[in-house]
Amino acid sequence: MTLRIGIVCPYSFDIPGGVQNHVMDLAEALIALGHEVSVLAPADEDSPLPPYVVPAGRAVPLPYNGSVARIAFGPVSTARVRRWITRGDFDVLHVHEPLTLSLSLLAVLSARGPVVATFHTAITRSRALAAAQGVLQIVLERITARIAVSALARKVQVEHMDGGAVEIPNGVAVAKFADAEPLPGWPGECGPGTGGTLGFLGRFTEPRKGFSVLRDAFADLAPSRPGLRLLVAGPGDPDELFGQFPAALRDRVTFLGLVSEEEKARMLRSVHLYVAPNTGGESFGMILTEALAAGTTVVASDLDAFRRVLDGGRAGRLFPTGDPVALRDALVDLLDDGAARAALTACGDQVVASYDWPVVARRVLEVYAAAIEATDGRVIDEEWVGLG
Repeated sequence: MTLRIGIVCPYSFDIPGGVQNHVMDLAEALIALGHEVSVLAPADEDSPLPPYVVPAGRAVPLPYNGSVARIAFGPVSTARVRRWITRGDFDVLHVHEPLTLSLSLLAVLSARGPVVATFHTAITRSRALAAAQGVLQIVLERITARIAVSALARKVQVEHMDGGAVEIPNGVAVAKFADAEPLPGWPGECGPGTGGTLGFLGRFTEPRKGFSVLRDAFADLAPSRPGLRLLVAGPGDPDELFGQFPAALRDRVTFLGLVSEEEKARMLRSVHLYVAPNTGGESFGMILTEALAAGTTVVASDLDAFRRVLDGGRAGRLFPTGDPVALRDALVDLLDDGAARAALTACGDQVVASYDWPVVARRVLEVYAAAIEATDGRVIDEEWVGLG
């Protein structure tokens, strides 16, 4: 028997992001397990979208969690949400970030059956809802079951949202990253005292992504290490990026710009070390699991979320957050020691296996089954949810 599953993404599919990627990968994993899935998300109706995505119209930018989220809200969005729910006749509705002023919140308020909510961030609530306690309480009361993608996100549920949550991490399509081809000419040679390629993916102008920490470490190390290169991917102005480096080092920095999911996998396969110098605001660290899936050694700031993903430093090298000198030293150690990189990568392979999407999707299906049973008394057996 097949479950009819409706998934709501609050952020625009016109702009890539971690929540959007999570929603798409989960939908595809559930479809592969034999279920019917429809995803509602802000997106222009002319945008190229997967066949399971229903566009809910253009989004508007909203400052959120130290970044800018593109969301849809208002009477037109409300009408579209209600029509989609009515037509879908879903067994379960799965909303992401329901406390953001977007489609997910509207879907919770319009739902007529079991609602599962996934919380991705570790902030206590949406700023826009902070002054609307009544709305916040109504939304939380209508949620049947909660999922948190990290221990920090779950802690927020327990301490600030009057309830618990099942911790189910972000998944990663391991095979997609492991089988990707490196970019032509990358990663090149890497040996003691010379060479090596570093990678960074993200918005380099966003302070919490910590690019300045990597920039300073690279600029300090590059003059004494001929052949060291930096590969950067993400949105931004190339002139603004290259202007941050001394003129003599600019030809050793390559900027890919905004990349597709396929290009991201190739980028991660094209570096010896993936560097995550983030300074805060991270509840999980999806890019770390993607780098591990690509078989790339990870060097990351010692944030609690990153430490958890990297198994306390066994699956990747941690350095003190915001310290470019400590990062430089970690880079030297690993670029000079192939055996150390191989040991971290081997542990990373073991760690990332538990994040593979087929594994994660089955855990999500268990939550769906519990929510359906709690709402209308149906008992969903193991064979139905793909666990048999």
